[in-house]
This record gives sequence, structure tokens and C-alpha cells, in this order.
Amino acid sequence: MKNFISARDVTNIDSLVQSALAYKADPLKDKSLGANKRVGMLFLNPSMRTRLSTQIAAQNLGAEAIVFNVDKEGWALEFEEEAIMSGNTVEHVKDAAPIMGKYFDILCIRTFPSLKNKEDDYSELYIKQFIKYSGIPVVSLESATLHPLQSLTDVITITESLAGSDGAVGVGRGRRPKIVLTWAPHVKALPQCVANSFAQWVNAWGQADFVITHPEDYELDEKFTRGATITHNQDEALKDADFVYVKNWSTYNDYGKIYCNDPEWMLTNEKLQLTNNAKVMHCLPVRRNVELSDEVLDSPASIVTQEASNRVWAAQAVLAEILKSSK
Repeated sequence: MKNFISARDVTNIDSLVQSALAYKADPLKDKSLGANKRVGMLFLNPSMRTRLSTQIAAQNLGAEAIVFNVDKEGWALEFEEEAIMSGNTVEHVKDAAPIMGKYFDILCIRTFPSLKNKEDDYSELYIKQFIKYSGIPVVSLESATLHPLQSLTDVITITESLAGSDGAVGVGRGRRPKIVLTWAPHVKALPQCVANSFAQWVNAWGQADFVITHPEDYELDEKFTRGATITHNQDEALKDADFVYVKNWSTYNDYGKIYCNDPEWMLTNEKLQLTNNAKVMHCLPVRRNVELSDEVLDSPASIVTQEASNRVWAAQAVLAEILKSSK
């Protein structure tokens, strides 16, 4: 593995999942793998779980993790080629990234979309420029369109939950697990990153019946959802679901807008009665009683804490794979 930007960078998702679960069982089993290695973590936007879990993962492997909050502690970066830098940007990425390549062995980057220009956001210019100019492996800690570490975590958590009852995915169930990604209301427009990424990974994983449900006009980019069943009827989607992943996202076609904020789309215990005792997932942070009700989040159906804790093992599996590949 050279870079970790999307599901396409992984040749065998199940193998990576099992690697993560092995680290969960024995966090320090490769404590010397990252000896004398430095992992740079650049944040152009704030983070809590992503930052802390990746730092812990690096330390478990014996690597030094160095965090730099570019948005608060560094110069404003320019990413456009041939830019005339007479505005607010102070340093070009083609000057900054090669230095990062000298300082670090792996570079982890987190950035968000502007939600103003779809073409710019979906070009993934920021992360592509770091890959182009740093000369070292790059790991996405969330980009303009995808959140691969979160999605790997999600597949790990689903696999772990299924194995807890059956011993392996789908064994003894008589059918493949049904996974539902459902849109939820929110007070502001949010990126499509998590929803895009979850759809991409579940489709690439290929071991579940996958349904996406959302109000009209909230379609996601087909390149991520292709392979899923899509419906505007949430009750229909929830029927017999084994896992329900709750997430808000803004409009894709008329980019970055909120058309519908119908509270009826919030997941409740009543709606969970339609499912097959489904486990409920969310990437966090969550707006309680807007996206998800207290009664669901605080119920045995919720596995959001388990899911968030697995972020460490997802990051550790990815960093280990890159460190092994670079030896």
C-alpha cells in the first residue's frame, strides 16, 4: 500500500479488517515496526476522534506522531498551479509538501470541502497535491469527498458484530446481512464525505445487501453508490435491516444545499421495530434529537461507542501496512 485515500487503495478489505482486529486483540504486537519513523499529521480542519485514534495507532507501532494544525498554526497554503499569490495565501503546497516529505515517513492529511464549488471539491486537489509533491505515502484523515479510515472502521465494526453471534460474516444467518445507510436531518449543510465513503466501502466489500435511503434531491454521486439499492421510502429501507448507518449530507446535484430538514427522518425506537433488531451506527459527532434520538443512542441497539473505539485499530492496520510496504 503506497497511499490510503479510498477503498481502491486496498487489495483485500477482509484481510485489512482482520489485521485491525488482530491489533485490537494485541495492540503492541508490532511495537517495533515504526521504530525511528515519524508520522506527520496535518489538519486543515479540526478533529477529535481521527486525531487521537491515529496518534495512538502510531504510538502502538512505535512511531512518533507529530500533529500540526495548519488552519491555526501555519501559513495559509496555496494549491492551484501557476497561482499568482497576491492574496491571502502565503506558501504554495509545492514548496511546503517536499519539506514534509523530508521531515516525515508517512503524511496524514485532513481537509474538508468548501461546499461552494462541486468541481473544485470533487477534484480532490488538496490531497492530490500533497501526494504529488511530498514524495512519501499519504493517508487521508478525511478529504473533500471521502473518509476512508472511518469507512474501514465501519466495516471492522460490522464484521466484529456479526462474528460475535455467528463466528463469521453471514454464517448461520441463511442470508447476507442487510445494511442501510439512511439520511438524517441536520441544522446545517454537511459534506457528502462520510456517506460517499461508506457507500464505496460497503459496495467494494461486497458481503452485504446494501440499501441507501434519503429524501428526494439528496442523491449521491453514482460512482460511489453504484451497486446499492436506493429508495426514498425510509420505512421500506429499514425493513429487516441488520445494521442502520445514520448520517446527514447536503445535496450533490445542486451542490451543498439543504432542501429538506424533515424531522420525520430522525431514527427512533419506533422505526427500529421495522428492522431485524438492527445495530445503529454513526460516525460522530452526532446532534442528539436532531439526527438521532436519545432513546436510540442510549439503547443497546447503539454501537457508536464501539465503532468510535475501533478507529484506533483501523488506523493501526493502515499505518502498519504502509510501514511494511516501505521496508
